[in-house]
Amino acid sequence: MSKFTETLKTFPRTFWVSNTMELFERWAWYGMFAVLAIYITESTETGALGFTQAEKGTIMGSITGILYLLPVITGSIADKFGYKKVLLVAYAIMASAYYLLGQFNTYYAFYATFLLLAIGAALFKPVISASVAKTTNKTNASIGFGIFYMMVNVGGFIGPFAASKVRNLSWDYVFIMSSCAIAINILLVLFFYKEPDRKKSKEPLTDAILQTLSNIVEGLKDIKLVLLLVIIVGFWTMFNQIFYTLPNFIVQWVDTTQLYDAIHNISPALASVIGNDKGEIPQEMIINVDAGMIVLFQVAVSAFVMRFKPLNAMIGGILVCGIGVGASFFTNNPFYIVLGIMIFAFGEMSSSPKFTEYIGSIAPKGKEALYMGMSYLPVAVGNILAGYFSGTVYEKYSDKISLVARELDSKGIEIESISKSFTKTDYLNSAAEKLGMSQDQLTQHIWDTYNPSKIWYIFAGIGALTVLMLFIYDRVILKKSN
Repeated sequence: MSKFTETLKTFPRTFWVSNTMELFERWAWYGMFAVLAIYITESTETGALGFTQAEKGTIMGSITGILYLLPVITGSIADKFGYKKVLLVAYAIMASAYYLLGQFNTYYAFYATFLLLAIGAALFKPVISASVAKTTNKTNASIGFGIFYMMVNVGGFIGPFAASKVRNLSWDYVFIMSSCAIAINILLVLFFYKEPDRKKSKEPLTDAILQTLSNIVEGLKDIKLVLLLVIIVGFWTMFNQIFYTLPNFIVQWVDTTQLYDAIHNISPALASVIGNDKGEIPQEMIINVDAGMIVLFQVAVSAFVMRFKPLNAMIGGILVCGIGVGASFFTNNPFYIVLGIMIFAFGEMSSSPKFTEYIGSIAPKGKEALYMGMSYLPVAVGNILAGYFSGTVYEKYSDKISLVARELDSKGIEIESISKSFTKTDYLNSAAEKLGMSQDQLTQHIWDTYNPSKIWYIFAGIGALTVLMLFIYDRVILKKSN
């Protein structure tokens, strides 16, 4: 313990400031992102946007994909103009964009504002990681990055919890909350952040960017690396369904009052903290089990998987993730969904860090930074594909509005189309009336008739295919090249 305490004393102030800024940035991002799928698709009279699932998938998938592609360029911008200046620009963009997200209710205005937020976040990401890297050394880097990863997950846990509380008051408060979290970072960088020593880039920015792109093209000549990156796209496509699709699935199909009642029987105080005034557990609280599990168990899981080769740990972790995703969509029983998320969390803890470790281990000497940068490519593509499956595919097979429309069509019943004056809630109420059912009866009838849980075949299947391809990659591709 004394050695650990002494190590903590070796970190300069900028290290702690950088970690604190990471916590608030993750608070802002995950607070917004945890409820974003619901905000985009819920009926307009609740204050939400009322967009289709397909529109949701396009917004969330493409913009988040762009966010993970841009650091290739924004890292060069930071090296050219300085970390402190870029952080201030990033925070100014993000604070404004978060606030404006709550002000626009048309598709293209919301899309453009979300894109602006992604640009700000992409400016932030490489700078904060570099700040931590430059304020650690060989003797304390392991602990330093462990603290950094912990801050990521603490912010990722607090954000959705806070968002769940403020959205009961108004959706606007979710975006104001995120904007305020970023405003705190502006104060931190102005008064406490000291730019770490760095080699100032003297080459023109365009040359630096072109050189970076040229390096990526060079890296893509490594066929084994390209094959691995393509395979890992499957992992991120499946992984993101917990955050892109499960929120809608829970809201549309799951009665969480029974979960609330079970928790209330054990601890009324806990039920009141995580539940709402309707006696329900909001979807973001259920999905936040993932972040909570990581905060509690990441160190133990990391210690356990150290005994395995990175690729084997990845295969096992992705397999566990696939089981967790499948279990989360297999039923409308909230207890099984929570269990599925817990299983998913253990798979995530096993696989995600090991992928980064594996990429670092196969990088040729002198190309470590290039390979680590390229590891974000499957994350970007996986987000884009996740948006497609969460949007167009979910809308076809599992979206409540779509399945109700199919049921009405099968019976030759016509009702008014959804519009600004005839909301999704109006549509469902009218459908239930035409079919002579209550809303609960309508939900159960559609569930029994169309089995929206069958989407689990697709999501778990993507995970299974990824595991199979990784196994072939390990036993055939790598074995032949050795």
